[in-house]
Amino acid sequence: MRQIDVNSDLGEGFGPYRIAPDAELMPLITSANIACGGHAGDPEVMCETIDLAAENSVRIGAHIGFPDRAGFGRRPMPMTHRELELMTVTQLGALQGVAHLRGRTLTHFNFHGALGNLSFADADVAKTLLRAVKAVDPALTFIGLPDTEATRAAEALGLPVIRSFLADRGYSAPGRLAPRGIEGALIHDPEAVRERVAETLATGMLRLTTGEMVKMEVDSVLVHSDTPSALELAHAIRAGIADSGCGIAPYAA
Repeated sequence: MRQIDVNSDLGEGFGPYRIAPDAELMPLITSANIACGGHAGDPEVMCETIDLAAENSVRIGAHIGFPDRAGFGRRPMPMTHRELELMTVTQLGALQGVAHLRGRTLTHFNFHGALGNLSFADADVAKTLLRAVKAVDPALTFIGLPDTEATRAAEALGLPVIRSFLADRGYSAPGRLAPRGIEGALIHDPEAVRERVAETLATGMLRLTTGEMVKMEVDSVLVHSDTPSALELAHAIRAGIADSGCGIAPYAA
């Protein structure tokens, strides 16, 4: 049976503030992408999330984003390649240090929000970010959208790649998410998400916001933890994976 990973962006609180039901989501996923202090997260939240993952036998990775807490990392920031490089290694190193303190090892990484979108479209930015990660830990797996500059850069550098599907987001083209704010960009109905996951996994084809069908290879499905219906969507994604005839398991090492 084909096995599909379920990943989620977690640890996106700060100080006493928590924006997602991380403890309830953790048993429903197999890989946690933990905020590293850029768009969200702090040392205490990182530690708390790492411990939650350990209790649930969930793999942990770095969720790297623009240092923009007020905008939750969803606003583009003009940065030089040197700044992007240093930002990446600083966030990755912070989470790696906390993980080692707790006896855990990072297995993967991905990019958040506006940084992720930039890495998907800009080849030079993608190469800068991926080279920075490889300099810190060449064994890390990249979880990202297929058919993007970031995925191509990771493959060219010899980093393992896991192709992720954002089931609650509309796609405007292969490897491109529809901009937030346009019709079909956000999918909130759990049943629609379940059907979308089942269809995409069973057929290997993705329905775009235009209705067009394009080829889509999927190794992992993302649960957005910060949506109000995150728990319902997580259950819908798991049900959709089952409907497709696939099983749920961590991505192949």
